[in-house]
This record gives sequence, structure tokens and C-alpha cells, in this order.
Amino acid sequence: MTRSELKSMNEYGWWISSGDIEAYDTNRLKAKINNIYQPVTIINTNNGFAFPGLSGRKVYSIPSDATNGCYPIIAHAPSCPPDMLGDVSFCRDWGIQYPVLSGSMANGISSVELVSSLSKAGMTGFYGAAGQDIDTVERAIEKLFQSCGSRPWGVNLIHSPHESILEEHLVDLLIRKNITRVEASAYLTITPSLVRYRLHGLHRDVSGAIVAPNRILAKASRVEIAERFFSPPPEKILRELVFSGVITEQVAEMASCIPLANDITAEADSGGHTDNRPLVALIPSFQAVARKCMQEYEYTTPLRVGAAGGISTPAAAAAAFAMGAGWVMVGSIAQAAVESGSSDIVRQMLSEVKQAETAMAPAADMFEMGVNLQVLKRGTLFPMRARKLYELYRNHDSLEALPLKERMQLEKTVFKASLDTIWEETRTFWNRRDPSQIERANRDSKHRMALVFRWYLGLSSRWANAGLSVRKADYQVWCGPAMGAFNQWVYGSFLETPENRRITTMLLNILWGAAVLFRCRNLQTHAFEVPRSLFNVTPASLDMLRDYLDLNEVVL
Repeated sequence: MTRSELKSMNEYGWWISSGDIEAYDTNRLKAKINNIYQPVTIINTNNGFAFPGLSGRKVYSIPSDATNGCYPIIAHAPSCPPDMLGDVSFCRDWGIQYPVLSGSMANGISSVELVSSLSKAGMTGFYGAAGQDIDTVERAIEKLFQSCGSRPWGVNLIHSPHESILEEHLVDLLIRKNITRVEASAYLTITPSLVRYRLHGLHRDVSGAIVAPNRILAKASRVEIAERFFSPPPEKILRELVFSGVITEQVAEMASCIPLANDITAEADSGGHTDNRPLVALIPSFQAVARKCMQEYEYTTPLRVGAAGGISTPAAAAAAFAMGAGWVMVGSIAQAAVESGSSDIVRQMLSEVKQAETAMAPAADMFEMGVNLQVLKRGTLFPMRARKLYELYRNHDSLEALPLKERMQLEKTVFKASLDTIWEETRTFWNRRDPSQIERANRDSKHRMALVFRWYLGLSSRWANAGLSVRKADYQVWCGPAMGAFNQWVYGSFLETPENRRITTMLLNILWGAAVLFRCRNLQTHAFEVPRSLFNVTPASLDMLRDYLDLNEVVL
């Protein structure tokens, strides 16, 4: 090419070749894009597209003697390390390498083994303390200390509007065990226990800066809840804690200068507790709240927003990161991991789910409030039976007021025992857990009915975790559309088989795939037509993943 011909082309710089260039074809392009730690450069030669060789150099202005051997660069994609996809400050503050987390799933589904695996691989997760008794949670914490050492991990702190004493006891345990990372989930309002956890150990360093050792990663799906977490603790609660001697005036004064949580995961259409919000609307709304609170309260530390709900494929993760999410969080697919506290039967059920095979059903912990959660519909009658229980609760004032036909049907198909027998079991349970519930039930027959119905809602998830085959029709499996999307993505790959679904393998594949998609898009922004087949990122084998990410076998 002549110098004038070079100048007339779309200019992103020029490559001065020493004679070694590599011919272009789709397979070579794919291999180079997949190697996410190396940049991809495409040049235009007299014979068409090509890749620069190992020797040569890039220049930004054409040398005066440039003719042959000087080729215009028509597209370029920089390296895209997966640890740089999200907010670097978030990863630094939480002590992790990769901006991907696994959310806490109740009843120990987010198990010690699962959280430990994430911690060892440069990620983090939260033990599923919800629904567990304090002794069980304490034993899990001890195991996590032994397994993870100083690597980061956390515990779930869930809102318990009808059992505040349990929340208080869990906070006591977290403080006593010096657990400095929690995921706060399902909160409808800010509680004194949550504030007490956040403020424990609050102090000023030698420079006068406020230091809050306890970090809260809040999960929310409503703008008003996000604003409460991004705001300082409520003044009313601070006054109560000062009055009761839990905190000092000095701590209360410092508390008014910091957010309850610096980090919030925007929870879209997820499994379990969810408002079924679209992620593309939720993330910008939360980011706007973060900007508002930063300005209003003049914080000196950043407020950050992550993404959850529907995150199960490289495309979903890439979309979230492109919208500015500081991290992504998975839930439904983590339950399908071999390390989860679920059962093999449930893992097999999850591997067969399609996106439309979920449903909303009453939540056990917020049954009387009419709060729903998203569960698996395929292969279980739980959603239908749970909704029937709520309908009966809403329309009748007591167990005795139930129509005889309805009562007999419940005893035969749902409870598989008389309601009197179920009440005796329920009373025994609550006398151990929270006797005030029984005291209230003795005064309020409708509350007594709620406790009996919650017997089924509470045990149905435990039957699923235990793999109790005789109760398979009643399994309560928390699951969102993400599970179906994941199954579609991994179809025909080694991850299609439930036994191969290790949590770190799944998550690193999603991160690697997201980086690949970013690189494809980078080339497109240079008006280069990337073959559509390269956007179809299939899961990398274990050997390929180790090679692409420079990992060892222990991580995977």
C-alpha cells in the first residue's frame, strides 16, 4: 500500500511488521479472543485481514517511508482479566480476587463446603444461617474458621419480623465469634439488632477517620429499602441503643456519619424472597439512590451496587457489569452445585428446569403477611398446596372453622396426619424455639392456624434438602428463571451433568465467558464484523479453564 492509501483508511494506529504476520480466519480469532489475558489486534494487509506476528511494533503516526510492511490496525480488543470486570474497590475491601459471590441460601443450602470452596478460589459466599438453630450455626462457624483460615467468608442475617428474639441471638453469636461480614437479606425495615451488629467495634483511627469493622452486604429489591441501607442508622434506634447502654453517645455520633451498608446487591427476579423486578430497571435505580445518599450525607467511603437475580450465564454477567454493577451474585445455580447443602434428588430436578418452570408461593417466615417467594414448579406440588393453605388462612379464623371436606383433604394429602397431631408437633417445636409463639396461639386461634400451616411450609424445604423421597411431591425448592437459563447455556457440555457442577467451575466459567463477550463487543465498536458464532460462548473444559485463567487443580 502507498502512504496515501494508508492515510485514507479507518485509523486506529498502524503496525510496522518485521515480516511475520498470521493469516486471519474465524478459528484463530476465536482462540485469540478466548485467551482473555492477551490483547487481540487485527490488521488489514494487501491480502485481507491478518494478525500481527510476534515481532514488529505499533505506531500512532505513519512513518515518512511507510509503504509495504506498514498495515492499518482496523480493530483492537485489550486484555480483559475477570478480576477487573467489576468494582476493584469492592474486591479490595472484601478481600476477594474475583467480583462474583454466592448468596446465602437458608437451612444450610449455602453450606460450609460451598462457602469454603468459594473462599479458597478467591471469591466469597455466606453461610445459610436462616432457619437454623443457634447451635447449628455456631458449629458451622467453627468449621469455616478451620477450613478458610484468614480468607474471606460471611454468614447470613435474615429479617425475622415475627421472631426478633432469634435475630438478636444470631447477632449475639456473630459478635461473640467476631464475624465481620454478613449478608443482610429480606429486610423490610431496619432493626435494632442489625444496627447493633453494624456498630460493634466502631471507632476512630489515629487520623480521626471512622472505622467500622463489621461489614454488611445488604440484599434488596426495592428502592426505598436500598435508601434505608445507604442512609445512616435511624436516629430513633440509635437513641434506644444509647438509652439501654448498648452503645455510647460517642458511637451514636459516629454512626450518624456512616451508612448502615456501603454495599447493596440489587436483587431482581431471583429464587426465594423476590419482588420479581427486572435487573435492567433495578440497577440504575439503586445507583441513583447511591449518588443521592453520597451527596446528602457527604460520605467519605463509596456506596456500591451489585447485581443478583437472573445471573447464571456469561451474557447475564456481562450485561450486569456493563450497567456498572460492582459485582454479581448467584443463588439458584449455587443450589445446584455439588457442594451445596441440598440433596442429589433436588440437584437432578434443577438440572431439568426450564425458564418458565417456576412459581410464586407463600413464604414460611412471612406467611401471615402474605409475602411470597419464588420456587420450583416442575416436579413438585408445593406451590399449589402452599397457595391453598394461604387461601384457607385468609378466609377462615381458626382450624375449627375449616370446612370438614377441606380439613380431611389437608390431612390426607398435605399433612399426612391429623391437624391435632400436627399441632402437638408444632407446639413442641415452638416451646423449644420461642415459647411466646405458643402463648400467643393460645390466645389467638388464627395464629394457631398459621403456626400449623407453617409446619408444612417450613418442613417442605427440609424434606428437599434431606432428599426424603416419600415427600418429593412436597419439595420446596427456591429457584428463579436463572436456573433454566443456565441449563440452556450448558446443554451438551460437561456442565450439563449435575455431578460436574462444582461451584467454582461454574462461576469461573461465567466470569471467563463474560470477559470473552466484552472482547467481542470491543472489536465490534471498531466497526469490525465479529462472526456471530463467537458470541456463543460455551463452557470451557477444566483444562481449558485452567489454561485461560492460569489456575491450579485445587481451585476447580
